[in-house]
Amino acid sequence: MMISVTFLAMLALSAALVAGFFGTLHPAFDSFAHFRVHLAVLMALCALPLLATSFRLQAAAALVFAVAAYATTSLPLPRLWPVQAAYEAKPGDQAVYPGDQAIYPSDQAVYRLLQMNLRFDNPTPKKVLSLIGRTNPDVITLDEVSEMWTTELGYITSAYPYRILCAYPNGVFGVALLSRRPFAAGTKPFCERRGAMAIATVDFGGTGVDVAAIHLSWPWPREQSWRIGELSGPLASLGETAIMAGDCNAAPWSAAVRRVASLGKLTVMPSAGPTWLYIKLPDFLRRFAGLPINQVFSKGAVLIHSASRLEDTGSDHLPVMVEFSLRPEEKKPVDEDETATASATQSSKTKS
Repeated sequence: MMISVTFLAMLALSAALVAGFFGTLHPAFDSFAHFRVHLAVLMALCALPLLATSFRLQAAAALVFAVAAYATTSLPLPRLWPVQAAYEAKPGDQAVYPGDQAIYPSDQAVYRLLQMNLRFDNPTPKKVLSLIGRTNPDVITLDEVSEMWTTELGYITSAYPYRILCAYPNGVFGVALLSRRPFAAGTKPFCERRGAMAIATVDFGGTGVDVAAIHLSWPWPREQSWRIGELSGPLASLGETAIMAGDCNAAPWSAAVRRVASLGKLTVMPSAGPTWLYIKLPDFLRRFAGLPINQVFSKGAVLIHSASRLEDTGSDHLPVMVEFSLRPEEKKPVDEDETATASATQSSKTKS
């Protein structure tokens, strides 16, 4: 009896796991994709004892499928303790994205972006302000900016004078963008009408970079897919060089996140690891078995160096710190015809 129940459970988990790979067909399938790691692990646990039964062939196939499904997530093996990101770039290193052959110049400035879902009713807001003060990021993207947070963030106005706070209609789930660096001259920050996205062009040493904060709704049967469609305009408006971060309520390998990246012509940063879990569960479990739903996207001259999860600050999400540089502008080769014309003009001027 127990063997039959285990076998049926393995089949049910495999069906859910398969469904997650068809998220582009319907958002309902994509809801399974967010739990791909959990489904793969549970299916493997069900398959292991079945290897000693008459279902050994099915169990072996399930184990292979579980390993293959986990591999598609590109997540590192889980750890029970906080760690820095496995990749940390140093001068001369290559970019973090596979296939990107750009080399970091030794004199290139490194900037830091802190992404945080504050949680609208966070009981320890001073932990958040303390973390910001200790890490001193250049820009901060924030989610679940409630009325309480409008007051709390006012205490660091002198440190982050350049800011835009976008209110959500219910006053709870707004987004915000804070910066130590000025907004580019002649530009104006933008708030999406429902407070789900904020965009500002930040001046990084003379280079304007579109920085965006985003907060998506929960997956199907909630309105996540519909909300992504509503954000298609703001996403498409991002400039050639941009970095965006936020709580996507979706895993990086999901159809939802891929759709966001496609609309903004962005690249999704390799995940720093699980960042969310039910708030009443312990922090170590969040790092080990949580969902990696806080994402960072970039395009253009932005080169990601590293990503790391920071300590708990009273939210059900862990903060994520990202270090990045800006690729130097490449000088366009001079056209030979233009060079010849310029030489002839200069010669005629000399003779005259």
